[in-house]
Amino acid sequence: MSYYKILGFDKEPFSSSPDPEFFYESRGREGVLTNLMIELRLRRGLSIILGDVGTGKTTLCRKLIQLLKGKEGFIYYMVLDPSYETEEIFFSSLVRNFDIKSNSLSPSASILDLKEAVERFLFRKGAEEGKIIVLVIDEAQKLNEMSLECLRVLLNYETNKFKLLQLILLGQMELHSKIITIPNFLDRISFKYALNPLDEAETRKLIEFRVKQAGYKARMHLFLEDATGDIYRYTRGYPRQIAMLCHKALKALVIKNKQVVDKTLIQEIIDEEAKAGWARTDPALLQKGNC
Repeated sequence: MSYYKILGFDKEPFSSSPDPEFFYESRGREGVLTNLMIELRLRRGLSIILGDVGTGKTTLCRKLIQLLKGKEGFIYYMVLDPSYETEEIFFSSLVRNFDIKSNSLSPSASILDLKEAVERFLFRKGAEEGKIIVLVIDEAQKLNEMSLECLRVLLNYETNKFKLLQLILLGQMELHSKIITIPNFLDRISFKYALNPLDEAETRKLIEFRVKQAGYKARMHLFLEDATGDIYRYTRGYPRQIAMLCHKALKALVIKNKQVVDKTLIQEIIDEEAKAGWARTDPALLQKGNC
């Protein structure tokens, strides 16, 4: 039996996978989703979401796709690894993933044929049929100069009223340094936002949300307040690290046959990581902060 079943959960509450069902909509993240949906509905073109590793960009991305699945009039595709080496590979990927059909396309289609097929697709679906075509690119910091130029060209396809392609880029902070030097790309950004780590109150609410979302029904709090305070200080509010530490805490509950995650249990886990050389912060600083 899985450890989370022993503790009374229906499913794993702190999985490391970006499950949109476990996306905690803090005030900032809820606002990002709302803004992105407005941008898409108005067909404004380009939105960029930046964030350090572990701030929840990929989970946000999956949550957005989940929202789009439930709405009519959207054609969307998500790119997980935008490491394109050539224009041909880039446009071939668009043709394949948007399932673009064209009589002019053959196995030996030229780059010009591919570009024209994408352009016709955007005008037919976007302008004639009124569809909202969305391309979401995760790990966008991997985009090279050639790929950014291809995207800039695609953003030029428009009617008198709206852009035909809605582009959402989610990437680490180095994406900013790439696009800040490309004025004719930078000027096209309609919405931009930087995801920050959670504060202490949000960290506590994230933990409570995930515990409840996983089916925990007992009345007592599984994570005591002093424990969540230490979790916040150790993880600095990064959602991925919060999930990792809470996962270890729940396993420790089962192994040590304890009822709740308290300050002592969290400190034991932190101390063990420090002794093994895996601590992300100095445990001594954590202890001093509680004096």
